[in-house]
Amino acid sequence: MSDHAEQMLREHGIQVTAQRLAVLGAVSARPHATADDLVNDVRAHIGAVSRQAVFDALGVLSEKGLIRRIQPARSAARYEDRVDDNHHHLVCRHCGRMVDVDCAAGYRPCLDVVDDFGFAIDEAEVIYWGLCPSCRKAAAASGQEPLDQHH
Repeated sequence: MSDHAEQMLREHGIQVTAQRLAVLGAVSARPHATADDLVNDVRAHIGAVSRQAVFDALGVLSEKGLIRRIQPARSAARYEDRVDDNHHHLVCRHCGRMVDVDCAAGYRPCLDVVDDFGFAIDEAEVIYWGLCPSCRKAAAASGQEPLDQHH
């Protein structure tokens, strides 16, 4: 990934540093990880690096569109390198697991709103909430009612 990552950074006008390369690699290796998770992954890869350096790299990479920052309600921000496509996310209400899901319509209908109030809309975020299979199974095994389908 290093040669490709270096090229991507240069194409976006970003200075190539070991920290930025390590952050790109960590985001690629663990989609939907939190910044704190990524700090640990980067440190495991390149050794001593400040938490702030990782946060700064995440900010620059997000701003330039090389990674995507996702922040579901009541959750820490998460990062992924799947950008420039129309996909959404499923989040488990119990364990917080997040997975990608392709747009059900296959195109971007959510960008064509009835009244855009003068906004130039270029992105929409859709997050589906529910219980993942593991949490549903655990709830059923403990005799708890599964999440109401119309929550």
